[in-house]
Amino acid sequence: MAKRSRARNFCGVLQSVLAAATLYGFLFLLVTVYQKGSLPASPKELYKNPLSHRPGSSSDQTGTKGPSSKLIIEKINPKANWFNRPESLVTPRDNFLGKRPHVDTIANLTKLVEECRGSYEKIEKMPYVYDCLKYLDQGAKEYFYTPPRGEGASEQSPKYAEYLNADGADNTMNEYPAYKPASKDSMGRCNGPIIPYHVYWTGPATWRVELFIKSHFHTQNIPCVRLFIWLDGDRDSKAVDKMLNQDPLFEKFLPFVARGDIVLKTWKFPSRIPLPPGDNTDGVGYYKTPGKPNSKNETLVAEGLIRDAKGQEWLVLTEKQMTFLPVAVSDAVRFVVLHLYGGAYFDMDVIMLRDMRPLLIGDEHSFAERWGGHPSPGDYNTAIMSLSANSSLSSYLLRGGVRMGLNFHPRVIGVMAVKDHRNREFHMLETAAFDPIWTEFNWGRLGKCTVPCIHDYAQVFKGKNGFPLKDEWKTYDGPQLKLAGAKSRGHFWEIRDVEERAVTPVMTESVTYDRDVLSKTEYKIEEDNYPPTNRTLENFFRGAWTYHIHNQWLKNPEPSSWLNVIQRAHDGFFSHDRMNPYGEKWDGPNIPEYEISWEYP
Repeated sequence: MAKRSRARNFCGVLQSVLAAATLYGFLFLLVTVYQKGSLPASPKELYKNPLSHRPGSSSDQTGTKGPSSKLIIEKINPKANWFNRPESLVTPRDNFLGKRPHVDTIANLTKLVEECRGSYEKIEKMPYVYDCLKYLDQGAKEYFYTPPRGEGASEQSPKYAEYLNADGADNTMNEYPAYKPASKDSMGRCNGPIIPYHVYWTGPATWRVELFIKSHFHTQNIPCVRLFIWLDGDRDSKAVDKMLNQDPLFEKFLPFVARGDIVLKTWKFPSRIPLPPGDNTDGVGYYKTPGKPNSKNETLVAEGLIRDAKGQEWLVLTEKQMTFLPVAVSDAVRFVVLHLYGGAYFDMDVIMLRDMRPLLIGDEHSFAERWGGHPSPGDYNTAIMSLSANSSLSSYLLRGGVRMGLNFHPRVIGVMAVKDHRNREFHMLETAAFDPIWTEFNWGRLGKCTVPCIHDYAQVFKGKNGFPLKDEWKTYDGPQLKLAGAKSRGHFWEIRDVEERAVTPVMTESVTYDRDVLSKTEYKIEEDNYPPTNRTLENFFRGAWTYHIHNQWLKNPEPSSWLNVIQRAHDGFFSHDRMNPYGEKWDGPNIPEYEISWEYP
């Protein structure tokens, strides 16, 4: 009997272990799909390419070594390679967005919500992403407006501006200066409030940092914005110094740090945060009998709140709270930074496609986006978000995250806001505005597919075989794209100075190829594994303000992929040959081109 009992126990334990292993494998696969954007091609890929991590997670990895240069050279095909491959089979139209909006132009967020969501209760338009994108692209005359004369942001005194240093002179000027465009020697002058943009990063810069920064300079009104890059000082106290002095990739952006376009800041979770005037207890009320003043003449007036001698209230974190800082640091960074500085926050895996200013210059500009196709009013995603600095809403959200154990996950914050009936102050824009394939990826899309019609996040990296998804253009109904001639403008490498290419040969121990020779070799499309297509930036989710890549930090884009099309548009612009979407030419400092992804010859 005892033997049978032991056998049954052993079988029971074995079944439990197998069940646990199966569940773990299923969860691991789900996380893989989320982070990589698609299912792994084979089981082999799971152990050859482990999960990547977004900056701010508990296990950051922001870079990887590429294949050896010897392997690369052995694979290069002189008749079809990075240097002689045409950029596109069609002629790109760079200035497809027309003239840039006026400095005082405001986007009506309420109108955007109503047109892309429908009624608040039924959200009947939410799943129709194609229709929303079409409205964003073609309906600007309806949702953009300029305030009456005398009421525009540029016509107000900088001394009362929402943003710190809105005039570039610490808000000491009586009026904003005349507009001066950015140039090679100057970041220019803005004739209205300068808006701060914020991103968070940890570790050395990668091409993804480069992609974000270049998309920023490619689309934004440069004199009227400052880019703050927050580097995690809690993990590495020398993070800023390392990026300034030891980061070969970020070196190409040092001229913008020197003149002030980019500001590197050290992120350390603050032990106390200033709060706005008013009731900061969320209705709980202050202590009837405040504590005795401390040595600094500060008084504890409510749980976690102190008031100094000048009447300023502060949110204070206890030593225990400071010991258990949030694992998802970036979730917290955005709420703290926007409360202190205002403006907009972006995850680093975002690509800017349009000027964000109209969304940020109005009086009521607090917003985030919807979490995929989820219908709950509290299902926020804060990869792109905006809050007014030191406002009632920003301090409420901040206090709530601290009160819930430093938990700033957007959906947790969203549930709190709905419960307290404050979510309507925090606009929820639909996925079409910032993340146009998320609803598709979550199987929630209704109506037509987007242009391009992409079903998973890995697709924008793929260029091999031209169109991995046969329906990529099935809903395109625009004009016939103009085919590029045999002797068209060519691609970025063909417009670089010949002498510059001649002194930068591609070398290995056994073989040396000169870029100039490779670029002049006759191109044979039939021998190309990554042939050019009809993809151009003009038709990459027209109407959206940004595209969210969703992690995939260790991937590089294949030649002729959508991301490579964007890279080439950037490099063409910064080489002074091409225009940006607003028909503007680059007159700023030289920015070196993207490095070639040698894993794809």
